[in-house]
Amino acid sequence: MEIPYVGTAQFVWLILGAVLFITVPVLVAIIWKIRKKEPVTTILIGAATFLLFALILEKPIQNVLAFPTAMGLKDHAVSRFLNARPILLSLVAGLFPGVFEETGRLVAFETVLKKRRNRETSISYGIGHGGFEVVLILGITFFQYLVYAVMMNTGVFGTVIEQVAAQAPDQLGSVEAVMKQLAGFSGADLAIQVAERIFAVLFHIGASILVFFACKDKKRLWLYPLAIVLHTAMDFVAALCLFNVITLSPWMLEAFAAIFGSLTFFGAYFFLYRKDESSCGAKPSEKLTAAE
Repeated sequence: MEIPYVGTAQFVWLILGAVLFITVPVLVAIIWKIRKKEPVTTILIGAATFLLFALILEKPIQNVLAFPTAMGLKDHAVSRFLNARPILLSLVAGLFPGVFEETGRLVAFETVLKKRRNRETSISYGIGHGGFEVVLILGITFFQYLVYAVMMNTGVFGTVIEQVAAQAPDQLGSVEAVMKQLAGFSGADLAIQVAERIFAVLFHIGASILVFFACKDKKRLWLYPLAIVLHTAMDFVAALCLFNVITLSPWMLEAFAAIFGSLTFFGAYFFLYRKDESSCGAKPSEKLTAAE
């Protein structure tokens, strides 16, 4: 397998991406905390809840059910059934994040954040949840890509290919795809990633507002299943593209994410957050007291 060379321009875009995807979420969280006098623990709880429900609980269960080979396990009847039906597989891929992440929000707002009922809590949690996802999924990934790029240019990456060929030969296609992606990485590719994350974070904040008000007012408990449906629908479309059920260009997919994420955020913001008066007119010190 020929190892392509990663040029200077590609390194610049990769470095910029790594810096952006780690520093921007942190800066947003700091600015929000300072401006709204919000407890930083609310943001950290959002991050921790994403880690627990999305990565520790959701991913392993989803992989065992639908993608056992990704965990070094053998195929079974359920995984073969799902993988033979890509539309159903796409639905499962969308449903798991919807159920686990929105339930995580519900559990957080009903337990550790139960006494924090000022409306800013919903956005603080969303910033923690969505921001941590950016740092973990893209920030760290871009640093990994930088390491791979250096290894490719220095000839060390051949060892990685040999190890994959010996231990997981079915993954060689993925390795080759990563090499091609790095060798041809451009500003347009970075722009797509940035746009996707912006609207993903907007969606997470919007969904956090929905679930927050579902917990705050039991008459609005229906907002919790609504958040699950919205989350499932957004990831379902992305999965349909991933499993080649439908074909959308990267920009078309981002346009869908932009519309969906924006509608979720602005709908929740204007119809719930803005209309709530739990923090209107309160002094910063009063809001902090109520939140603690």
